[in-house]
Amino acid sequence: MIEVKDIHKSFGDSHILKGITTSFEKGKTNLIIGQSGSGKTVFLKCLLGLFAPEKGTIAYNGKIYSDLTDDQKRDLRAEMGMVFQGSALFDSMTILENVMFPLRMFTKQSKSEMADRANFVLKRVNLENAHNKMPSEASGGMQKRVAIARAIVNKPKYLFCDEPNSGLDPRTSIVIDNLIQEITEEYDITTIINTHDMNSVMEIGEKIVFLKDGLKAWEGSSETIFKTDNEAVTNFVYSSELFKKVRQMYLEEKG
Repeated sequence: MIEVKDIHKSFGDSHILKGITTSFEKGKTNLIIGQSGSGKTVFLKCLLGLFAPEKGTIAYNGKIYSDLTDDQKRDLRAEMGMVFQGSALFDSMTILENVMFPLRMFTKQSKSEMADRANFVLKRVNLENAHNKMPSEASGGMQKRVAIARAIVNKPKYLFCDEPNSGLDPRTSIVIDNLIQEITEEYDITTIINTHDMNSVMEIGEKIVFLKDGLKAWEGSSETIFKTDNEAVTNFVYSSELFKKVRQMYLEEKG
């Protein structure tokens, strides 16, 4: 679990995060949503330890990040997996070498042990026959699955995903969503996804935090988001006619 208490973050005169308090549960897909400029990316970088809040605390399974020593922070980073928006694979490495990279950084395993582990997670994301390919030979969906394999190869306790469906077609996006949710449940990971994809919100949003102007404007689940009267949320989520119809159908079904 990750617990966030009253965090503030500024850059110069710009007050980006203005006192966010929330928690992200283990074994669930936790989503951060909001319009551009709402503070989502800064919030995610604070959770990753890349930005230090001026005020407030972030605790990982009860351990407050700002209280940790440098060695303890390094150990915590080894427990984090990250799926970047553009996959961020190394072009000069094979798919297998890309997945092995975190093991080289954070473990003392032998090359054969690292290769065995990398092949295991590649098989888990249905890429067991792609380990010798270069990233340029893989489709966008394959690259995202490689990025997920790399993120989980070191058996993380925390998985962070920044716009994992960016640039993917709707069908492939559903595959990636389902894969992330399956892995979250299977490995009992605390997963946090920064997304604009409303299909992800509806399909896998077990916990949703909606940010607006650096504040937590609402939180709930994919079911309760249908019921909310929060105007900021409804304006954001139901900006398209399709989702307006989906919400209306849901409310009529529930009576």
